[in-house]
Amino acid sequence: MSKTTRLLVLFIPLALFLGMTLFLLRGLFSDPTELSSALVGKPVPAFELPDIYDTDTMHTEAVLQGQPMLLNVWATWCPTCRAEHEYLNKLAAEGVPIVGLNYKDDSREKAVNWLNTLGDPYQLNLYDELGKVALEFGVYGAPETFIIDAQGRVVYRHVGDVNERVWEAKLRPLFECLQQGAQPCEV
Repeated sequence: MSKTTRLLVLFIPLALFLGMTLFLLRGLFSDPTELSSALVGKPVPAFELPDIYDTDTMHTEAVLQGQPMLLNVWATWCPTCRAEHEYLNKLAAEGVPIVGLNYKDDSREKAVNWLNTLGDPYQLNLYDELGKVALEFGVYGAPETFIIDAQGRVVYRHVGDVNERVWEAKLRPLFECLQQGAQPCEV
């Protein structure tokens, strides 16, 4: 075996090991709630979905325009959604506009019962039975919350529950900046 071949035999595994180590370390120190979204800065995707209470009433992306708001992706099968629901009710009571996107619930009736039992923090609720619209938003699972500006553009995406800590540290400053009409608003 030549000297060059021996060096390659030693170097290639070492290079692969170092590359894998750097990749894993980067993931170890990343925040899983900070998933980037290709939609940030872009208009919300076009859609037409039924209202959760009245499937004869259809809503389009136009409902996500006119004022800054939260779009909250939720489902009855999601335990974290249940955990955040009380806080969403509190935000709604404080006047924060929230639109709900019910994600892949197998029963509209189950979702309506959930809202009737736990309270309905949403100005309106979209029923995305197959999850196609959520997929257009890049949703990985529930809950996810998007901040939408008055022009209907996605400004921020939060993966995980909205609670007091998340609201105060991340979402509220951005939301209030949008309400004041200041640009650019940053997290």
